[in-house]
Formats: sequence, structure tokens, C-alpha cells
Amino acid sequence: MTSMTSMTSEDRVDLSSPESVARWIRELDVTRDQLEAAVRAVGDRAADVELHLKGSRSSTNADQTISGDRKGNG
Repeated sequence: MTSMTSMTSEDRVDLSSPESVARWIRELDVTRDQLEAAVRAVGDRAADVELHLKGSRSSTNADQTISGDRKGNG
């Protein structure tokens, strides 16, 4: 039987490891502060961190303005 908790360290964002932090900052194109905030919000699972960061990027003021213009509200 395979354990669901058998994730490798490559699947996790380890904020205590400079190598891990540098890797995820580079791969996700974020700052350390953004990475730390995402880990605090959703935990250290890399896939969750990535989804959280992508979700927060998709609702910028510019995106909302463009969306509002399309609806005829702008």
C-alpha cells in the first residue's frame, strides 16, 4: 500500500533551506516575502503554493479594470 504522505522534498517548499528557497523563488518567479506568505497561507506543499500564487496574480487591479471594461462598467 502506498502512503499519501510519501512526498519527496522536491514536492515541498522548505523555508529553512536556502537552496529550496532559491529554487522556488526562481521557479515561481516570486520574492522571498511572497513565497513565505504563500507557505503561511496554504502550507509547504509546492503544488498548493503555486496555485495560491497564481490565483493571487490573476486578480490584479489591471485585470479587474479590464474585466470591468468588458462588462460595460468602466
